[in-house]
Amino acid sequence: MQNHYSITPIARVHSPYRQKFGIPRQPRLATRIISQIELLPGFNRQEMVRGLEHCTHIWLLFIFSATADQGWRPTVQPPRMGKKRYGVFATRSPFRPNPIGMSAVKLEKIEQTDGKLTLHVSGADLLDGTPIIDIKPYLPYSDCVAEARFDLVEQIGELDLPVVFAEQAQQQCKILAAKIEEPLEAQITELLRCDPRPAYDREDEDRVFGVQLHDLNIRFCIRRTEIEVQDVSPLIPGTHWSEVTQNS
Repeated sequence: MQNHYSITPIARVHSPYRQKFGIPRQPRLATRIISQIELLPGFNRQEMVRGLEHCTHIWLLFIFSATADQGWRPTVQPPRMGKKRYGVFATRSPFRPNPIGMSAVKLEKIEQTDGKLTLHVSGADLLDGTPIIDIKPYLPYSDCVAEARFDLVEQIGELDLPVVFAEQAQQQCKILAAKIEEPLEAQITELLRCDPRPAYDREDEDRVFGVQLHDLNIRFCIRRTEIEVQDVSPLIPGTHWSEVTQNS
């Protein structure tokens, strides 16, 4: 029996998610954000996606490329599941024996221009640059299991809180939204309601976090009654923003 298999990426993701922190932890939670799946040479032939236009949703199989070189452990501590450790096969952790992930996304359109073949999808939870290793149609009659349960993570965990933009952030949002031609305020609202904070780091209501989107840094804090967006600024070239730890 063969012990090793060769896998070749067939496409590359172009998404507004520039860092792991802040990406929705499951697909189809931030549906206003559009990503592009660009088929790579050798796989960017129109006949290879013939019939795919009849799908409303597709499966993307991908490599956790940002963490693939960090190895894996038999147990992990998922951010959404508190401080307890669980078996790696009982989670969707990227730190796996084979760093392969899968996401069901909505197929918005298929575009072929200038020799490029691109799938536009919404609801993707993929880091910019992620390699795609396969694309499959989503089959509602077999892929949707109505009675399925997973008692450890039964709730999606979206926050039912108003998202309030400080005056400065609101002005910045309008200017930057026009520049990048994206519904930025709606995208930020949807993203922050997914609550990017780890489950064990939610006690300090005045703690300010920073999350990247579209090469922008969004500074925000989450309180019991609201989510406040304090600042929306372009990233400094060459700087990789991470969580902002100082208090407001």
